[in-house]
This record gives sequence, structure tokens and C-alpha cells, in this order.
Amino acid sequence: MLAFSFENFFKNFKKESKLLSEETITLIESHLENNNLQGALSEISHALRNIDKAPLNIAVTGETGTGKSSFINALRGAREEEGSAAPTGVVETTMTRTPYPHPKLPNVTIWDLPGIGSTNFPPQNYLTEMKFGEYDFFIIISSTRFKELDAHLAKAIAMMNTKFYFVRTKIDQDVSGEQRSKPKSFNRDSVLKKIRDDCSKKLQKVLSSQPPLFLVSNFDVSDFDFPKLETTLLSELPSHKRHIFMMSLHSVTKTAIDRKRYFLRQKIWLEALKAGVWATIPLGGFIRDEIQKLEETLNLYRSYFGLDEASLVNIAKDFNVSVNEIRAHLKCLHLLTKTKDVSFKEKLLKYIEFISYIIGGPLASGLYFRKTYYWKSLFIDTVASDAKSLLNKEEFLSEKPGSYMSDFPEYWETGMEL
Repeated sequence: MLAFSFENFFKNFKKESKLLSEETITLIESHLENNNLQGALSEISHALRNIDKAPLNIAVTGETGTGKSSFINALRGAREEEGSAAPTGVVETTMTRTPYPHPKLPNVTIWDLPGIGSTNFPPQNYLTEMKFGEYDFFIIISSTRFKELDAHLAKAIAMMNTKFYFVRTKIDQDVSGEQRSKPKSFNRDSVLKKIRDDCSKKLQKVLSSQPPLFLVSNFDVSDFDFPKLETTLLSELPSHKRHIFMMSLHSVTKTAIDRKRYFLRQKIWLEALKAGVWATIPLGGFIRDEIQKLEETLNLYRSYFGLDEASLVNIAKDFNVSVNEIRAHLKCLHLLTKTKDVSFKEKLLKYIEFISYIIGGPLASGLYFRKTYYWKSLFIDTVASDAKSLLNKEEFLSEKPGSYMSDFPEYWETGMEL
């Protein structure tokens, strides 16, 4: 039954949203079919470690003034006035690479590399000097036309079997400028096509193929090709690195929020399956320790969706209201508060202790899997719902704070019934 559930759950996800490789899925499924729970547990634990610990290093290169630093900040979700942001509007003086760790995910680092045109290195030597082997992929930035040297660099990267992507920034400025200068004949699609064709022409001459090219605005990552760029990167990254990349992205569109939710759903399923296998024998102390981390788990999910305390301060500034007013409207902050005279955490501990200490065996496995999955799903869906509501300031602030747990009766009833 577990093997059947496992296969059916993971086959519903598209490649760019799939957390596990086909090989890992097949191996876990085989262990479950053969009732080799220890083997399944080992594979699941290994997969979860890979998902949580996978390093992701992104190299961004381009000349000064192309919007490279703003692109790095947009990719990291960092505000340019923050101390951790890549400095913008400065003259490039260094010939070395500069690391920018993700503000919330220490495994993710974006490397700012000097544009090849500002160095004396030919493409092959440039890659050696910039420690080519450390990056998962390259992004080559320009705000006007890509130079022939950029195309030669891409060719050198391709010869070493590493992915590269061309990104043309400041598209919003180009479109606005064209609209102002030609208001009567302006056509957005025609402008974008002209820019795309112009960029592609010289690149194709050197590469002899259609290069991967994306037109973006660093200040509106929901528009133009930024979402397409994210989807492409997800589909071409190794499966175990997709999760960390998705969690590193800024939750500024409903699509991005839903995609994060899909990734976390898969991880929750694996965690629930692991917990279910553990619960086949009495492990009260282990399970109790895990459940007492509920608040930590919820806070982690909040961080992924930009609802951590530091982010709430920035949101409050943007909305011109107090942090307390923002907090009052967020359902996720009320999940672990008192309700019906008993807190969510107290109810949870009561039932987990009953399952692990009294029942044990396969019945405990099924029950604990089911409850773990539903409780964590409640957390993630509530946080995702809050993140979506924050996309519309007026709508968010117009909602009246009320009874939060009653909004999710299906989770509460399923999670608490025995």
C-alpha cells in the first residue's frame, strides 16, 4: 500500500517541480514493495539529507552598468538598502569574484564575477581564474547588446558541460522609453521581439545555435521572462538541488508561491513516510522530540515564503502600517495558539504519545504517517495562503481578523480523529 501511494503521489509532478530523481523514486518504491522498511528508511533519509544540505552556487557575470548587482539582489530577494545586498551603481574595480550568500539559506551562494571584457583573460583562462568548477550554472548579463566575447565565453562553458543562460536586463526601461517616444505606434510585443532578435543575432553567429536568452526587469520579477527563467533553471538543475533553488526565490507571484508549496508537499510526504516507518516500534522519546519542534518547523515555512519576523518589518514599511497590524491578519501566526481550551501542540502531543506508546507496530505507522502529513500540510497551506493574500495590500488589510482554525476544518478533523 505504501509503495502504491508513493508511486501515485510522485508521478503527479512535472519534471521542473519534482524533488526526487526517477532513480531514487524507483529505489524507494522497490524497498517498499519488498517490505524492506530499513532499506526504504535509509534511502528516504539519504534523499532528505541531500535535499536539505545540497549546496547551490550560481555564477553571474557581466560588465559594469548592465544591472548585474540588481539582478543578483532580485535573485536573492535582497533589498538594495540592506547590508547583505550587492552594491549597485558603483564602478567595478576588482578582478576577483565576490560571494553573496543567500540571506536565509546558507547553502545558496551567488557569485558576482567581473565581466570578461573588463579582464585581460581569454575565455578559457577566465574560467580557470574564476574557479569554473565550483558553479552549478552561469548567467551572462547585458543591458544592451551581448558582445562577441560573451558568446565565446558561453561556448567555452558549454564545452565543459555546464549550463549557461543569457539575461538581458533593464527591459522595463527600454519598453517605457519606446512607449514615450512612439506613443501612437507603440506595441509591447513588437518591441520585445526586436530586442530579442537583436541580442540573438550576434550570439547565434558565434554559437551556431539559438542561445538560451531571457529578457528581464530586475525591479519587477513577475513580468517579462523572469518567471520563464526560473522555470528553465528548475527543469535543468539536478533534482536534489531544485528544492533549495526554489526556496531561495522571492515569493512575489501566485505561481512562485504555488510552486514552493508543491516542493514542500513532496518533502512533507517523505518526512511523513520516514516518521511512519519509525513508528512501527515504540519510539516515544524520539517522536516527542520531533513534535516539540513544531514551532521551529512553522517558522522555517514562514521564512521560505517571506513571512519571517524580519520580512514582516519590511512588509509593514511597504504597507505603511504597524508590524502588529500585519501580524494580526496572518493566519499562520495563530496556528499554535490556544483553541477550545487546549493548544494545538498539546492535542498533538496527546495523540502522538497514545499512538507511539500504546499501539506501536504497523497501525501506528499508518496513523503517524497520516497525521504528520496532514499537520505539516496545514502549516504549509496556511503560510502559502497568507503569502498570496499579501500580494494585494488593499485586500489583505480589508480582511477582518477572526477565528483562524475554523478556516481549515478538514485538516483539524482529519488530524485529530483516531
